[in-house]
Amino acid sequence: MSSVTRTVLVTGASSGIGRAIAKLLLNQGHYVLGSSRDSRRFSVEHPRFIPIQLDLANLREIEYCCKRLQSDFPQLDAVIFAAGYGQFGHLEQFSFQQIERLMTVNFTGQAFMTKALLSKLKQKAHCNLIYIGSEAALKGSRNGSIYCASKFALRGFTQGLRDECGKTGVRVSLVNPGMVDTAFFETLQFNPGRQPEQALQAGDVAEAVSYILNAQPYCAVDEINLSPLNKVIEFKK
Repeated sequence: MSSVTRTVLVTGASSGIGRAIAKLLLNQGHYVLGSSRDSRRFSVEHPRFIPIQLDLANLREIEYCCKRLQSDFPQLDAVIFAAGYGQFGHLEQFSFQQIERLMTVNFTGQAFMTKALLSKLKQKAHCNLIYIGSEAALKGSRNGSIYCASKFALRGFTQGLRDECGKTGVRVSLVNPGMVDTAFFETLQFNPGRQPEQALQAGDVAEAVSYILNAQPYCAVDEINLSPLNKVIEFKK
């Protein structure tokens, strides 16, 4: 594992997987720029943490925000795309606006952000782009047509981007977790089982990201799939 200190931008850093990633990287000695829709939700007092206000649903602000970040933090050499949310149901149950927003946050906003940052990141001798996908990127499922589509899109995007960046120092990785016991399920009608072996923890995903980020420059990790030992879904009353 590498002992090089990195400057890492983590989206969705205010909760769940993004928060766990940010905390682990800080504990490892890295510098973390943590973005979220409301930066006050993760106002950790740490000399190497800087909160960033960014809403991926607002495509117009992404380019400006990214240019400002690279101007203020030219040492930025890794981005972890952990922002996203879930919404499930039959296609007819979605409004057009709900479809647009889910695709924007889970895919389009991340593609915009990558586009805005990529040129300068390609100039780095060593850089990581790590995307948090989902098991929903591997197989479509009932009530998940739009959510699965957003994660399938992200997976195809990373595969193509990896090939485009193959002759540069940019390493593109995707982590596909199964159900993780986080606030992701607070607004949904189901959640993973409550036994320890029935759900991943946010820290499990953070450890996978850490492995990718701290690997030696010659080691490129394309994709990691994580699953709980036993998959159990409980429906709320």
